[in-house]
Amino acid sequence: MGVYGTILFRSFLVYFLIVVIFRIMGKREIGELGIVDLVVFIMMADIAVIAIENYDGSLWKFILPMGALVFIQIASSWLSLKSRSFRRLVDSEPSIIIKNGKINERIMKKQRYNYDDLLMQLRQKNVRYISDVEYAILEPTGKLSVFEKDKNKKKPQKFSIGLIVDGEVQEDKLNDLNITKKWLFKELDKRGIKDLKKISFCSYDDGKLYIDFIDQE
Repeated sequence: MGVYGTILFRSFLVYFLIVVIFRIMGKREIGELGIVDLVVFIMMADIAVIAIENYDGSLWKFILPMGALVFIQIASSWLSLKSRSFRRLVDSEPSIIIKNGKINERIMKKQRYNYDDLLMQLRQKNVRYISDVEYAILEPTGKLSVFEKDKNKKKPQKFSIGLIVDGEVQEDKLNDLNITKKWLFKELDKRGIKDLKKISFCSYDDGKLYIDFIDQE
């Protein structure tokens, strides 16, 4: 097999190898990639290019680091599912940029998010005025989720906020909603729930407590 034939063969092989690897790593849109995913994808692309260019070297020298990157990504995904602390470390959390038409400058500085970015993303959502925004939430992916005020409703719009995530009470979220732990535990007790570790997700939606339990495998 000549040089060009070797390069062509390697290109096809690396292409199909990466397709298989990405299927193993799970389905996520490019705009939804976390930091670990993005780093893995960039390194994978670099290794793939080097594997094709160095056609006289062994492919195993490139397949091995690809396999290591897959292991890192899968391990990271598993830890993210099991540990909220790790999830916050690598992917951060959604941040409320606007609440009831008021911009939270402290959060913007913390996220290094400027007014030009804010106005641009509001325009992309067809929002003309900041005063029309009930909530604007900066997601971990960098996208801005916008909830406009409903002028026909007297009460402000709400969205799901996790009070309990993976069996752990989110005290900062309780404070945002002016809810006490005592009230939350009392409501759980009414439903016969004693063990928080059995709760996958709990939120307070439109005056009602929503509870989802961890699936029993």
